[in-house]
Amino acid sequence: MNQFYQDFLIRDWQKRDRDLAANVIRQVLVEYGLPWQPDEADWDVIKVESAYLKPGGEFWVVETQDTIVGTAAYYPIEKGNKAVEIRKMYLLPQVRGKGLGKYLLQQLETKIESRGFKEIWLETASVLTEAVSLYKKYGYKTATEVETTRCDLAYIKKI
Repeated sequence: MNQFYQDFLIRDWQKRDRDLAANVIRQVLVEYGLPWQPDEADWDVIKVESAYLKPGGEFWVVETQDTIVGTAAYYPIEKGNKAVEIRKMYLLPQVRGKGLGKYLLQQLETKIESRGFKEIWLETASVLTEAVSLYKKYGYKTATEVETTRCDLAYIKKI
C-alpha cells in the first residue's frame, strides 16, 4: 500500500514505525479514557510482524508532513467464513473530520474483498462514537462475540 488521500500518505508499516504507530494508538485510547494494554489488547502493535504480516494481514500507517497520525490494520481470523478482523483503526484528533476514516475503511474493505475474504469482523468501544457511527453507516451489523476486555461492541459485515 502506498496511496495518497488529500495530503495524507497511507503506506505499509515498516519496522521504524513501531514506536510511533504505538504512540498514536496510545494517545487516542487515553483521549477516550481507555487503557493502553501492551501486554493484552495492544500486544499486536508491538509485534506487527507476527500479529499481522506473518498470518497474511496488513498494517498501514497514515502520514502527513513525515509524521504518523493514524493507523489501520487487518488480519485473517479463525471464526466466521473466510474472515478477517479490522483492528487498530485510529486517527489523531487533528486529522479527524476530513473523511480520512471513511477513506481508510473503504480501502481496507476493497483490499480485503480483493483477497477473497467473505466477512469482516471488528470490535470497538461505545465511547468511540465516531467509529461506531462510521461502522453502522457502512453496513456493519451488531455481533455478540466481544473478546477484547476494553471493547463492548462487536460488528460483522459480509462482503
